[in-house]
Amino acid sequence: MSTLRLGLALPQYGPLANPAAIAGFAASAEALGYHSLWVGDRLLAPVDPSDRYPGGGTAERPYPPEFARFVDPFVALTAAAGATETVRLGSSTLSGPLYSPVLLARTATSLDLLSGGRLDLGLGLSWLRDEYTATGVPWRGRGARLDELIEVLRTLWTADPAGHRSARWEIPDALFELRPVQRPHPPVLVGGMSEGALRRVGRLADGWLPARLPAEVLRRMWAVVTEAAERAGRDPGTLRRVMRINPAPGAACASISDVAAQLAEAVAEGYREALVDLHYLAKDVEHALELANELRSAVRG
Repeated sequence: MSTLRLGLALPQYGPLANPAAIAGFAASAEALGYHSLWVGDRLLAPVDPSDRYPGGGTAERPYPPEFARFVDPFVALTAAAGATETVRLGSSTLSGPLYSPVLLARTATSLDLLSGGRLDLGLGLSWLRDEYTATGVPWRGRGARLDELIEVLRTLWTADPAGHRSARWEIPDALFELRPVQRPHPPVLVGGMSEGALRRVGRLADGWLPARLPAEVLRRMWAVVTEAAERAGRDPGTLRRVMRINPAPGAACASISDVAAQLAEAVAEGYREALVDLHYLAKDVEHALELANELRSAVRG
């Protein structure tokens, strides 16, 4: 699978959530030959949650208990940026509508500069209404809010002076001399599996962040992305696809050999980028690195 650019989730939540261990993990992952390192975004683990985790939440276990311990994604990316030289650094995904566009643009620019132009900004909507309540952001209209956020980010990254005026945000025209290394701006990737999310990828994004599903399901979803891109006058062939695989005990993908098999299937389907989240398999950061080494060997073999 030499054509596959393989990434790992940084140790960010559950038993692996130790900010002091992130830099060492990132440097070791780069030395093992990983192409990218990724963070997620979880703000709350409510006692009585508004919604169940869409990845298998139940009434007794509405979300993975690991979510109660979660390192800030920007802290994790900053630690990784300072400890590495070549790996891409991405989010899969930030809960976009919860962020102020002007603050997010500044943070993303700073990370892109710190890393020498290695940032991939992945955005999504979050499935948990409680996070919107906690940050004072309306749940209704969140899709349109994410659309506008992407447009505002690109304006702030490229226009001079830059500003924005709408019912959601009033940003006075201002000078932004701090500019990303990547031109015209860091890639904006979008996660999600709904039709609205897929059409957003085609219309606005630089790529898609899908979770691993049966090949025929992903093909149907990609057809929606392709159609939306063509309708928007864009070339779907320029869009990236970064497959996410979340192995866990008792799941269909429960071991490193299962991950390797799923990665081989993804390559056969035309995917050239993937990331693996080892949080549910690893007991601690050291164990996560052992699994990462085992995975690299399995993929190379």
